[in-house]
Amino acid sequence: MVSTLPIHAVLPDLLAALRAQTGAVLVAPPGAGKTTAVAPALIAEDWCEGQVILTSPRRVAARAAAERMAAQFGEKPGETVGYLTRLDSKTSSRTRILVVTEAIFVNRILDDPELSGVSAVLFDEAHERHLDSDLGLALALESQSVLREDLRVLVMSATIDGSRFARLLAADAPVIESEGRAFPLEIAWLGSSPQQRIEDAMADAIALAWRERAGDILAFLPGVGEIERVRERVETRLPNALVLPLHGQVESSGQRAAIRRDPEGRRRIVLATAIAETSLTLDGVTIVIDSGLSRRAEFDRAAGSTHLVTARASQAAAAQRAGRAARQGPGTAYRLWEEGGHKGRPPYDAPEIVTADLAPLVLKIAQWGSDPCDLRWLDPPPEASLASARKRLEKLGALDADGRITGFGSRLAAMPLDPEGAAAVLYGGRAGRAREAAELLLLTQERGLGGRGEDLAARLARWRSDGSPRSQASRTLAKGWADRARKLIGEEGEPDRSIADADNPAIFLAAARPDFIAKRRDASGEHWIAAGGRGFVLDPASPLARAEWLIVADAQGQARGARITSAAQLELADIEAHFPDLIERASVLNWNEDEQRVEARLERRLGAIRLSSGPDPSPDPAAIVDMLVDKARERLGTILPEALLARARHAGIGALSKEALADSADLWLAPLLSGRRDLGVATGRLVEAVLNLLDWDSRQRLDRIAPREFVSPAGTHHAIDYTGDEAPSVEVRVQALFGLERHPMVGPENGGTPLLLKLTSPAGRPIQSTRDLAGFWRGSWAEVKKEMKGRYPKHRWPDEPWKEAPSLKTKNAFSRGSA
Repeated sequence: MVSTLPIHAVLPDLLAALRAQTGAVLVAPPGAGKTTAVAPALIAEDWCEGQVILTSPRRVAARAAAERMAAQFGEKPGETVGYLTRLDSKTSSRTRILVVTEAIFVNRILDDPELSGVSAVLFDEAHERHLDSDLGLALALESQSVLREDLRVLVMSATIDGSRFARLLAADAPVIESEGRAFPLEIAWLGSSPQQRIEDAMADAIALAWRERAGDILAFLPGVGEIERVRERVETRLPNALVLPLHGQVESSGQRAAIRRDPEGRRRIVLATAIAETSLTLDGVTIVIDSGLSRRAEFDRAAGSTHLVTARASQAAAAQRAGRAARQGPGTAYRLWEEGGHKGRPPYDAPEIVTADLAPLVLKIAQWGSDPCDLRWLDPPPEASLASARKRLEKLGALDADGRITGFGSRLAAMPLDPEGAAAVLYGGRAGRAREAAELLLLTQERGLGGRGEDLAARLARWRSDGSPRSQASRTLAKGWADRARKLIGEEGEPDRSIADADNPAIFLAAARPDFIAKRRDASGEHWIAAGGRGFVLDPASPLARAEWLIVADAQGQARGARITSAAQLELADIEAHFPDLIERASVLNWNEDEQRVEARLERRLGAIRLSSGPDPSPDPAAIVDMLVDKARERLGTILPEALLARARHAGIGALSKEALADSADLWLAPLLSGRRDLGVATGRLVEAVLNLLDWDSRQRLDRIAPREFVSPAGTHHAIDYTGDEAPSVEVRVQALFGLERHPMVGPENGGTPLLLKLTSPAGRPIQSTRDLAGFWRGSWAEVKKEMKGRYPKHRWPDEPWKEAPSLKTKNAFSRGSA
């Protein structure tokens, strides 16, 4: 068949490159024909004696590509061209070109590292940088370098930096570039309004485009919910339009209807997720309306779960979407944002390897027998994500402490599922109920099966009675998982967890992800706490809100407000019967802030969930002391006399700083707290314990440089205050200083520090403060004397106090004493 596809102009160069070497990169814009033209050309090459595998990022695209190529051969899928997806397959012994999803290729190469009977692997739409695409390419390159030097590896995409992939393949890997069809494309910027919902904005845009332009319309929305809401609005406003959804939950017949022209010639409005960005050509589409939003999965390492995030689509994604309008002729792309803000969008979407859960990747590479750091990556996986994945796999029993795959891990890896999902089906197999476990698990992964709602059990009942092709295909898939699990049961190394008599299949999900066993926290059933410590919320109108216990299969959102989107009910009796090793009995110490004391409780806990609690009659005394010491560290300034700490600061005794005393609290404080539940140790004992930390020289230095008190000439004793900005200071009656001409100093070393004298009257009222007593006597004393003489005539107020004998007595008493 003669073709006018642009890719045919460069096919000779590409074929020549793959005859000469085993790796190449093909960069071709949308519509060039790379997906459907390259593989048929390769099977005619002399070196291509086996099968050509073409990986596709999505099931819809894989099936559509296979159907188009089969039509080129005048055949149906399953003959020369076949496909293999999760829920559907058409293949036979005659199949030379096999289109598979990226995840299926990863499983294929793990099962057969040599890729027996395969001559070439083509990685289509590599720019999307899905985790399985990056992993599949890394494994294919490893196989090529170690086992299959003749294996051809071709990377194909429309927007990638070809030189980066070329360097990954080989130092001299050629980059072949194809021109695309240069149909005119008009961009219309409609802008956005924060007050308008995206569904209303999209419905308005569709109505506008319906009036202004001819041809079928392809509208991009972030998810299924938005698609359904737009569908309702458009069908009301344009009752004669053929409105077709296109996403992964649509039956295959519905997907074909969305991709192909309407046989009756009706105008289509296709409402699609990012599934239609690449690979697919939608016949008849000349108009694209882009919401500018995309929804992607991101893994939360702290929570241990994946959630969906709605974000602005990248510039590259917007270009891909707009290009759908000009694949077969001139087109128009309406964008629901402002032209001025377009450059503020990220240039490309982040590769999944930096945002996704890497537990499946780590387990598959462990099964491969390698280390992630040893493989060739375009972007290496983040070390923090790898460490998190290894920790979770080790907890699951899939890896040992050295990171090597265990026997159980090998069986998990042999299942075409993520590690936790595989564990759930294997646990079900041990109980003789692999099929039930597989079916329940399938509902957690395939949205829409069994209808909507959070209750997995209700969805399971509806799904089992659903006779639609998609439901039938999914039941076949679940049966395949169960059959695979049964073959793996009975080998050594199973985790020691007795679930053989489990009646509720939700137990198998709980066994695989025990951190997501959750307990209701309030009467409404809105708030839940999981064993792993994470908080969840549930619609109080949900039937599950009346349950006491759930296994959370999926939740959307971050932090403690993640919304439960699918779960199954559990019973406490089942949890206690099947997971006794997860239930801890421990003495728990709590600090009663009101009573300022330690309380000891004996608790049974499932992780962060408290099952029961009562007083502990014999708590660990050492644990109580440790808690008291920790509390004391937080409040040293209130437990120890501030006067002592201030003296130490003034004397430069570092061992008595708050920081040093906190560090050494186990030495000086812990012995005083033995047998206590509070911090009520006598102050004198605390001071003695602290001072005992000092050696003899330090004690002498403290007393010499920061003495506790000042002894006046009259023989009175006054505590020296070393706190505050005025330190050191002392409060003393002025008569006690008579006879003293030189100002008293604190700490004779290095000249000492003048002691701030806070002079008081005979009644103890402040008179004046001074650091220069001699100057005070000869200066302001005259005014002080005049004022004080009138107030306190019975006391002495001499003209030259430095010449007087010190005494606190009245004039008469002093005279009698002198006589």
